[in-house]
Amino acid sequence: MTAYEPTDTVPGGAYDAVVLAGGGARRLGGADKPGLRVGGRALLDRVLTACAGARTTVVVADPRPTPRPVCWAREDPPGAGPVAALDAGLRHTTADTVVVLSADLPFLEVATVRRLLTALRTDGTEGALLTDADGRDQPLVAAYRAPALRRELTALMEAASMSGSAAGGGLTGLPLRRLTAALDLTRVPDPVASFDCDTWDDLAIARARIREHGHVLDEWISAVKDELGIDLDVDTGILLDLARDAAHGVARPAAPLTTFLVGYAAAQGKGGPEAVAEAARKAVALALRWADEDTPGTGSGAKPETPSDAPGPDAAG
Repeated sequence: MTAYEPTDTVPGGAYDAVVLAGGGARRLGGADKPGLRVGGRALLDRVLTACAGARTTVVVADPRPTPRPVCWAREDPPGAGPVAALDAGLRHTTADTVVVLSADLPFLEVATVRRLLTALRTDGTEGALLTDADGRDQPLVAAYRAPALRRELTALMEAASMSGSAAGGGLTGLPLRRLTAALDLTRVPDPVASFDCDTWDDLAIARARIREHGHVLDEWISAVKDELGIDLDVDTGILLDLARDAAHGVARPAAPLTTFLVGYAAAQGKGGPEAVAEAARKAVALALRWADEDTPGTGSGAKPETPSDAPGPDAAG
C-alpha cells in the first residue's frame, strides 16, 4: 500500500470519499462485482486503497470485510440508483470536498485522486471528473464541492415533490447526469483510470493488463503491501539492484534472503523509506566487496605485486 499523506497536506485539503458499491451488476449476471478480483485484490479494495487519504470513507452497499475501516450506508430503497446512493452516502460526510467513486475501477490510483483534487482546487469549479477514451464524462470518478452536490440533490427532490413523484422516492432511478448537468465542471482526460469493469470482457482485459511486463511488478508489490498492511513507499529500483548484485556476486539464493534482511533491518531502525535505502546501500557495498574477493588480483586481501625493479629476496639489505 502507498504511504498516504495526512489529509491536511493532500492537494485541495481534507476530503471525504463516497464509494458506490451497491449496483445490480446486470451485465455480469448479478455477480458480486465489488468482490471480483483483479491482481488478487477485490475491486472494492483497490478503490479503497486509492482514496485511503480521505478523512471519512463511506461505502454505499451492504457491509462486507474491507482492508480498512469505512462507514456503511444504503440508499432507500436499496437499488434505487446512483443518485439515491450518492445522497445516502453524502449524508455521512462533513468535508467541503467529496471524492465520488464507483467500486469497479481496477486502475484507479492515489495519484488519480490527487489529480482530481488539484484540478478542483486550481480551477475553482464545482467538480472535476475524468473522461474516458471516447471523451465521455465519468461522474463516478470525480471530486466535487459538497455544498454544490447538496444544492443539486435538494433541487432534484423539490422537482420530484412538485411533480408528485417524491412519494415513490424522488431520487429513485435518476441518472447521475441529471445531477451533474447543473454543475460547473472541470474535465480531466484519463482513459486508463476511468476504465471500469461492467462486463466479463472488461474484467478479462483488466486482469491481462496488470500482467503485462510494464505493470506486473508494481501491481504485485501493491498487492503484497495491501495484504501485509504495509503503508510504505520505497524505491523498488534500489531493492532490484541489490537483488541483482547479491545474486551475481554471491549466489542466486542470496538475492531474496538479502532483501528480506534489509527489510528486517529497516524495521528495526527508523522503519521509513530512508532506512530501507540506507540498509540497501550497505548491503550493495558488501555484495560488491564480496564479488571483488572472487576476482584474481583484486580486493583488499590480494597479494601486492613485486615491482620489476625491486630487489629480489636474496639481495643484500
